[in-house]
Amino acid sequence: MPNKAYLDYILDLLAPLGEITSRSMMGGYVLYCDGVVFALLAENTLYLKVGDVTRPRFEALGLRAFQPFPDKPGTMQYYPPPAEFFEDADVMTEWGRAAVEVGRQAAAKKKGKGRKPARRGR
Repeated sequence: MPNKAYLDYILDLLAPLGEITSRSMMGGYVLYCDGVVFALLAENTLYLKVGDVTRPRFEALGLRAFQPFPDKPGTMQYYPPPAEFFEDADVMTEWGRAAVEVGRQAAAKKKGKGRKPARRGR
């Protein structure tokens, strides 16, 4: 479980993005911005949610996807941000907002899958 002081630091760091909340999950935390999942905190490492458009930026920097079980091959669509994220408010805002947008898109897609097409009367 990540250190509580580190969680508090991350929540403060991300505050300019919106209302940042967390929920304990599987030995770490899921982070929300305005109710949307956009990041994870695991073993004192922050991971941002990525999508097809944002993933190449992370990979170009040599950053690797979150692997929840080190002894198993599977990864999740979350990557650590670059070091500048923690040093420059503009970089944090840019990368953080991109992760929030990926989270919004994922939530909208998920919500859309649960809907049945409307029937039209004859």
